[in-house]
Amino acid sequence: MHTKSCLDHADVEKILHAARATAWTHHWPVSIAVVDDGGHLLGLFRLDGAPAMSAEMATAKARTAALGKRESKLYEEMINQGRTAFLSAPGLAGLLEGGVPILVDGLLAGAVGVSGVKSSEDAQVARAGVASVAGT
Repeated sequence: MHTKSCLDHADVEKILHAARATAWTHHWPVSIAVVDDGGHLLGLFRLDGAPAMSAEMATAKARTAALGKRESKLYEEMINQGRTAFLSAPGLAGLLEGGVPILVDGLLAGAVGVSGVKSSEDAQVARAGVASVAGT
């Protein structure tokens, strides 16, 4: 049996604040979602000016990264390379760059998803959130 890390309330706050700080630095109006290892929402920030749908997309990207245990960008790349069957993958809706898993000792603790600006910028914000708890 494995013992693994899981996100607690303090971790979620730390992730959200670190990601928000990166978004604010660049003046990016985004939504930031943090999910647990099952893809269940633990926390969400929708920054001023972020489109309403970005809250749903950020959550979907985070859930996709958690359930797949990989960055959501990889699904986008597979689809763009012709593997369109992934569009019908059950439970995966955020198949765009911007979802980043949180791995601790190789085990999934959760994921961060961001939406609202260019996908590469979304991922940059998500990675800042993940980095805030890296090594925990």
